[in-house]
Amino acid sequence: MRKRLAQYRKLGRTPDHKWAMLRNMVTSLIKHERIVTTVPKAKELRHLADKVVGYAKKNTIQGRQLAWRVVREKPVVTKLFEVLGPRYEDREGGYTRVLKLSRPRRGDNAPMAVIEYVDRPGEIRAARVPEKRKRRYFSNL
Repeated sequence: MRKRLAQYRKLGRTPDHKWAMLRNMVTSLIKHERIVTTVPKAKELRHLADKVVGYAKKNTIQGRQLAWRVVREKPVVTKLFEVLGPRYEDREGGYTRVLKLSRPRRGDNAPMAVIEYVDRPGEIRAARVPEKRKRRYFSNL
């Protein structure tokens, strides 16, 4: 029986190549807060991007060391811990959003998607307010 052997997408690459690609994509996502890629890559990137934001929310030395294993640039790690970590301290998960684009890629007809962080200025669609933030700011209503 073949159960739980392929937990992650292979994306047509060797494991080292896939890991390098995902590290580059996470670095770009943190830097620009929105990137356009294919749907399978965006869905695979979502797990790693959420995990890195979790490290930033803890804001410990160990979390910074774990983030350095994934993120490749020093200013991006600084942005992760000074901007994204405090932004998502009320949210308990779901820091990224994957939106499928209507048109596939022109050369190979691959389905495309936008992956972006929620609760950011200039986002495509507004996110729901987290429960902790509702209780904190709207407790008197």
